Amino acid sequence: MLLAKSNDVHGCQDDSPREKCGIFAIHEHPDAARVTHMGLFALQHRGQESAGIVAGDNRNVTHYKGMGLVADVFNKDIIARLKGNNAVGHVRYSTTGTSNITNAQPFLAHHAGVYYAFAHNGNLTNTVELHEKLEDRGAIFQSTMDTETIIHLMTPHLKNGLEKALVAAVADLQGAYSIVMISAGRIVAIRDPYGFKPLCLGKLDNSFVFASETCAFDLVGAKYIRDVEPGEIIIAQDGMMKSIKPFVSERTAFCMFELVYFARPDSHIFERNVYGCRKRMGQELAREYIPTVDFVMPFPDSGNYAAIGFAQESKIPFEMGMIRNHYIGRTFIQPTQAKRDLSVRVKLNPVRELIEGKSVLIVEDSIVRGTTSRNRVRALREVGVKAVHMAVSCPRTCFPCPYGIDFSSKGELLAAQKETEPDIADFIGLDSVHYLSLEGMVRATGIPMEKFCLACFNGDYPIKPPEKMAKLLFEQESLLEE
Repeated sequence: MLLAKSNDVHGCQDDSPREKCGIFAIHEHPDAARVTHMGLFALQHRGQESAGIVAGDNRNVTHYKGMGLVADVFNKDIIARLKGNNAVGHVRYSTTGTSNITNAQPFLAHHAGVYYAFAHNGNLTNTVELHEKLEDRGAIFQSTMDTETIIHLMTPHLKNGLEKALVAAVADLQGAYSIVMISAGRIVAIRDPYGFKPLCLGKLDNSFVFASETCAFDLVGAKYIRDVEPGEIIIAQDGMMKSIKPFVSERTAFCMFELVYFARPDSHIFERNVYGCRKRMGQELAREYIPTVDFVMPFPDSGNYAAIGFAQESKIPFEMGMIRNHYIGRTFIQPTQAKRDLSVRVKLNPVRELIEGKSVLIVEDSIVRGTTSRNRVRALREVGVKAVHMAVSCPRTCFPCPYGIDFSSKGELLAAQKETEPDIADFIGLDSVHYLSLEGMVRATGIPMEKFCLACFNGDYPIKPPEKMAKLLFEQESLLEE
């Protein structure tokens, strides 16, 4: 049964990085769709473009997806219609595939009377090559998502059983992928051999649960067991779990931006508490750079935790110099230049009495395009700030990401277009700017440097982008807004 609707959602394009999606799955639970719905609420920060749930049992499947936030897409009546004791869910922000209902996930397909539904976080780097190969073989694609290629790769091998079909399909995939799948009473979780994106395993009573982040377990009352290991395939069926590791993981490549920006601060990912990592990044910043200022402040909410760490390490007072409005509707802000200044004032408003005549240090987690930071600094200047300095809790983002972050062209990146920190400070309107060193950022995580993907900072790509993708990634034409 297909249930679908489409909602028009407008968002404000700013210079924050965006992740592709969040995924959730639960096996053998009498209220699987409702639990999945709750899990998606916890993962809403990973994608606000669309949401979907597929629920089913051994034979039957129901699904629903729509454009918009989880609260906009689902209601209690829809959840009640999603029958089955297994479910997978997805929230999306597109990095491949256009923004429309066809590309919303989970992706559902049928083959030989059996249903298969996939929810995918990450980005395949060999999608073009796979599409050409599969179309030559006669495959017809319903969407522009790289996720759809997985079922086409599986179908020739399904006669040998699901496990062998999964191994054969995954063997052809290159890039970043954490996947959950539902099919005929089974839940499958797959993580690529590099472990780019997080994927966690938990237990809710007697039910196995999978999620992008542990904050989803906290909301549904599940207990975190461990991470799905890089290169691991887990099959949950009839209340039992089977783990297979068909590929040797030569090295890991954990996405550093997960700890810097994407993950919720109350999550554990890569076996680390996110809040603690971000706070320590702020402490590392203070060991590298302390300008003469009256107080430290974040642009809420992204820089909050690094700013706390900076203030504690530097002994400079911490203040909330800008107040965030949490109650604006997304439809209010339009992605047009004419509304951009208004959108800054709607979302964040300076505390004039605190800031006027003061020198301040803003701690940010990252600067990607720089346009939003520039508008926010301009708002501070308008209320009479004396000097504005900025400390960024990661190194300069100079290289595009082919693995599932939406800065997909070098021309979009401020640090790739401006050669020096003074040039960046001048563009944003700052008195000075300092980026955390690569060594300081990694040290704050407590994880060895060789276990991370740091390509967006140093250009060292764990998986080399194919020629067609690389040509688009490294366009030099500036896309920065003046």
